[in-house]
Amino acid sequence: MEPLVDIVFEDARWESFGLPALADPAVRAVFAELGLAEAGFTLCLMGCDDARILELNGDFRGKAKPTNVLSWPSEERGAAEGAVPDLPEPGEPDDAESLGDIAISYDTCAREAAEAAKPMTDHVSHLIVHGVLHLLGYDHIRAADGDLMEAVEVRILARLGLSDPY
Repeated sequence: MEPLVDIVFEDARWESFGLPALADPAVRAVFAELGLAEAGFTLCLMGCDDARILELNGDFRGKAKPTNVLSWPSEERGAAEGAVPDLPEPGEPDDAESLGDIAISYDTCAREAAEAAKPMTDHVSHLIVHGVLHLLGYDHIRAADGDLMEAVEVRILARLGLSDPY
């Protein structure tokens, strides 16, 4: 099976952590839950540290603090408040549709997992799912959208054998 995720390592800790082994199943679970075909899509996941994600969060969101995960959809895929976003059409096998890019910070993920007393693998899987849903047009800025996104996340995490993080 071809991987759906191109991974860029800006922090070597992600390589030893095994980010690819978590990313691919998480993305496949999102696709399965939403009924998206695996073929014809791609996305990029960058494993970085707090310094890099702080820079990105400042540049793109105007926030001067590190965060756990950021996403940049290749297209605006939002929906009316509380509605399921329209899903993208897959590209051709030799010209896959890019969903966008995700960055995830090792430092913040490790800190949050420790604070919540949960395995970092579970937390990272959750954040990858969260990031992919953002690429697909889900959001949590408005309450109804947040409720919808959370419910979808919980179902996807259950597919992965992970408990409800909320």
